[in-house]
Amino acid sequence: MSACSDKEPLLHGLLDGELDAANVLACEAHLRDCPGCAAEFERLLTLRGTLRSAGARYTAPDGLRARIVAKLAAELPETRAKVPARRVRNGFFPWAFGGSMAAVAAALAFVLVIRLPMQGLAEELVADHVRSTLVSHLTDVETSDRHVVKPWFAGKVDFAPPVLELSDIGFPLVGGRLDYVRGRTVAAIVYRRRQHIINVFVWPAAGVDTAAVTTLRRDGYNLNGWRRGGLQFWAVSDVDPADLQQLKSALIARTAD
Repeated sequence: MSACSDKEPLLHGLLDGELDAANVLACEAHLRDCPGCAAEFERLLTLRGTLRSAGARYTAPDGLRARIVAKLAAELPETRAKVPARRVRNGFFPWAFGGSMAAVAAALAFVLVIRLPMQGLAEELVADHVRSTLVSHLTDVETSDRHVVKPWFAGKVDFAPPVLELSDIGFPLVGGRLDYVRGRTVAAIVYRRRQHIINVFVWPAAGVDTAAVTTLRRDGYNLNGWRRGGLQFWAVSDVDPADLQQLKSALIARTAD
């Protein structure tokens, strides 16, 4: 007995805690009535437990860090000249080795501090985008009329997300909904590009406005972010990056107007 094909994405969403309350209740009710889906969900639970067990994990050898640091040092000629190999002790370079290795360490730390949170945000946004298309919760208010969508957000979020009609350039408005990103309720404004859905997530953000290129790609989806008017915007879709950039440019230009 196999699981229902249309319910398998929901089983994974339930397992990972990615469903909203209504869909959790609906999915749990289905599991009680469907032996095939119940068996598949039990299999997924067992698989997750196995993957999380100590025996399934790979522990990197102790010398890996030493080899990575040595490789980094070898890439910098000035570092190679200043840092004798014998001064590597226990896989670590002493801080007294001078500015070259300190610069490498600082650069690595900067990359980790900036990139890892951004990757986490990208994963969360992509998950929200995919979930909205899988569980029939693409919109809370479905209409192409911005004069209906924009006031719908009033009182539901503590900011005023700009809602624009862009059908004249090939991005018809589908509607809007509430979503949840980084521990807060955000606005999701939904557009369509041919057969593709584009979610534009909006929430308040500190810092100066910037239209600089902030693009990411995660699990086959493209993300484009910017700040405008004290708000953070992230557009997420599987459309071509050029289409996403066109949408971003139009939103920035018309918001300014």
